[in-house]
Amino acid sequence: MIDRQTVDRILDTANIVDVVSDFVTLRRAGANLKGLCPFHDDRTPSFMVSPSKNICKCFACGKGGTPVHFIMEHEQLTYPEALRYLAKKYNIEIKEREQTDEEKAEQSERESLFVVNEWANEWFQAQMNDTVDGRAIGLAYFRQRGFRDDIIKKFQLGFCPDKYDAQWQAAKAEGFNEDYILKTGLCIRNEQGKTYDRFRNRVIFPIHSISGKVVGFGGRVLDSRTKGVSIKYQNSPESSVYSKKRELYGLFQAKQAIVKNELCYLVEGYTDVMAMHQMGVENVVASSGTALTEQQIRAIHRFTENIVVIYDGDAAGIKASQRGIDMLLAEGMSVKLLLLPDGDDPDSFARKHTSQEYQQYLTEHQVDFIRFKTDLLLTEAQGDPIKLSRLVNNIVDSIAVIPDEITRTFYIKETSQMLAVEERIITSAVARVRKRQREERQKERERETRMQNQPANGPQQTGTTSEQAGTEAALTPEEEAAIAGTAPPTPEGEGSQPTANTTINITKGRRDGEKAILQAEALIIQMIVRYGEKVMCEVENDEGEMQPLTVVEFVDYSLNEDNLELRDPRHRQIMAEALEHFADEGFRADRYFENHPDIRIAELANELAHDPETLSRIHESGMPVKPEEQRLQEVVPHVMGDYKLAIVDEELQMLMRQLSDASVMASKEQSAALLKRYQELKQIQGSLGRERGDRVIT
Repeated sequence: MIDRQTVDRILDTANIVDVVSDFVTLRRAGANLKGLCPFHDDRTPSFMVSPSKNICKCFACGKGGTPVHFIMEHEQLTYPEALRYLAKKYNIEIKEREQTDEEKAEQSERESLFVVNEWANEWFQAQMNDTVDGRAIGLAYFRQRGFRDDIIKKFQLGFCPDKYDAQWQAAKAEGFNEDYILKTGLCIRNEQGKTYDRFRNRVIFPIHSISGKVVGFGGRVLDSRTKGVSIKYQNSPESSVYSKKRELYGLFQAKQAIVKNELCYLVEGYTDVMAMHQMGVENVVASSGTALTEQQIRAIHRFTENIVVIYDGDAAGIKASQRGIDMLLAEGMSVKLLLLPDGDDPDSFARKHTSQEYQQYLTEHQVDFIRFKTDLLLTEAQGDPIKLSRLVNNIVDSIAVIPDEITRTFYIKETSQMLAVEERIITSAVARVRKRQREERQKERERETRMQNQPANGPQQTGTTSEQAGTEAALTPEEEAAIAGTAPPTPEGEGSQPTANTTINITKGRRDGEKAILQAEALIIQMIVRYGEKVMCEVENDEGEMQPLTVVEFVDYSLNEDNLELRDPRHRQIMAEALEHFADEGFRADRYFENHPDIRIAELANELAHDPETLSRIHESGMPVKPEEQRLQEVVPHVMGDYKLAIVDEELQMLMRQLSDASVMASKEQSAALLKRYQELKQIQGSLGRERGDRVIT
C-alpha cells in the first residue's frame, strides 16, 4: 500500500492544469481555463479548470474533480492506480507502507497468480495461432462462427490442445510454482495425485479485470463434442484474483464506449459480446451465464446509470432474471429491456443482419421494464383475475425498490394506465411494500446493534429515534396517506376546495422540514470537511484535566447526546471516516475527502470545501468578524443547534398533521398523548432557539 506521506506528496504536486492539458486543449477564461469536455461529445467548451482550487468540472455532463479523479475517470483507473499514474508523471518515488507478514504473503500470492494467468493467456493464443492443430481446430472454430481475425485478436482468444497435461508440463518448464498453477485453476490434481489440464481441447476466452489484468478463463467444448454434454462452458474456479460475482466479461474492452455512449448493453455469453463488437456496438458486457450480482451492477454503475438488458426470447430465462432487474432498479439504474426475435441471441442475430440493421434494431426496440414485464405477464394471465392480481403485485414489487421518488411516481402512473388499475391502488400497494422493507431494514439494524452491544448514548431530548432519522427508505406523504386509506393532499387553487380534513399546508411543511434538516446537515458536514481535525476548544475530563476537543469529536458527542443519526448516507460516511482518521498524524479532512476514492464523496467534499457561502450570516450586525476558522467554538455549536431545531420542527409538523385527523382527536387518550408531546417539543424548540439567540414564538 502507498504510505500516507507519499499520497500527500502526490496530491500536493499534481497540478490540475498540467494533468488536464495532457488530454484537453485549454484556453484562458478569466481566472480559469476552459476546453472541450473529454467525457462527452462536446461542441462548445463546457469543461472548466480552476487553477486556484486545483479542480475541474464539466458544466454539461457534470464530470470532473481533483487531478486524481480526472485521471480515474479519463483513464478508467482505480484510486491507487491513478495515484501511481500521477507519481510516474511527476517522478515521485512510491513508498509502500510496511505490510504485515500476512499481507505480504497475500500480496505475493496475488501477484504470482496474475503472472501465471498472463503466461497462460499468451500460451493459449500461441497454441491456436502457431500450431497446426490450433489453426485447424481452434482458429477454424471461431472463423466458422463468423468472427473476424481482428475480433479474435481483440479478445485474445486461444485454444488448449487435446493432451492430458500439455499446459501443466509447459508451466513447470517455465519454472512456475506448482501451488500457484493449481490455485489459478488452470490444472487440476485428482485424488490419485495425477495432474491434468482443466481446459484441454477447448477454445479459450480470457476474462479481464477492469484494469486489463487476466483474472481467469472460460473454456468451451468444440461443436463436435457438445452432443450429450450438459455443460459446454467451464470457468476458472474462485481464487484470490477471480470471483464470478465481481467480474463482467468484456468490461475492460467496453468501458470507454460505455462512458462515451452513456449506456451499457447486458447480454449473457462471451460470443454475444464479441458479435456485438463485430457489429460496431462496443458498449456491451456479459454476466457469463451467472445470475447478476450487486458487485457486477456496481461495476457497471461506475460508468453509467443506463442499462439495456438483451434477452434471447427464452421465457424461462427471462422469468429467472427478474430478480436481476429488481436489483438494477434498487441500485438506481435506468433499466430498459430488449427482446430479440425468433429466439435469436445477439450472436445468431448478428449473423443474419448488417451492422446498420443490427444497430437500428437495438435502438428501436428498447422498452422500459414496466412495459416489458406487463406485456410478458399479461400473455400468461389472459384474463385470469388471480393471475392478473399476481401480475400487479409483481410489478409493484419492482417499483417499490426504486430509490428515487420521482421515478417511482412516473412508473406508478404508467402502470396504472397500462393495466387500467386506479393509480391510488398501485400507490397504496407500493407504499405498503416500501414500509415493509423499511421495517425489515430497521429490525436488521437493531439486530446488528444488539450483536455489537453498543446501545445508544444519552437521553432522547428531541424524541427523535434512529428509525425517524434513517430516511434512506422513508415514505413520502402521499405514500403514508395511501397506506392510511386517505386521499393524497390536493394542491389548493382553481378547481379545488379546502375541506375540514385538508392537510396540504402541513404536508408542505413536512417537505420543507425535511429540506431544512438536510440543509442543516450539509452545514455540519461542511464543518467536518473544512475543519474536522482542528481543535475548537478545551474541555475538562473526568480527572479534572483540560484536553483539546476537535470539531469532529464535538459533532459526534452532540449527535450521540440526543441519539441522532445523519440522514444522507454520504454524510454518514464522511462522519464515520473523519472519526476514524482525525487523530492520524498529518491528517487533513479537506484533503482526505476532496481526494476520496469514492467520487460521490469527493464531489460533495469539493462542493462544500469551496462553497463561497460562509457562516458569517450568524453575525447580522454588520460588524467585522474574525475568520470562520478562528471562531469554531461559536460557529459549530450554532450549526448543531440549527440541525436539532430543524428536527424538532419536523416532528412538530408531524404531530400537527396527526392532530388534524378527526379520527385521532376522537380518542381522548391518543389526543392527550399527542398534545403532551407537542408541548414538550415546543419547550425544546424554545430552549434551542434561546441557545442560538433566535426569537422563537411559543
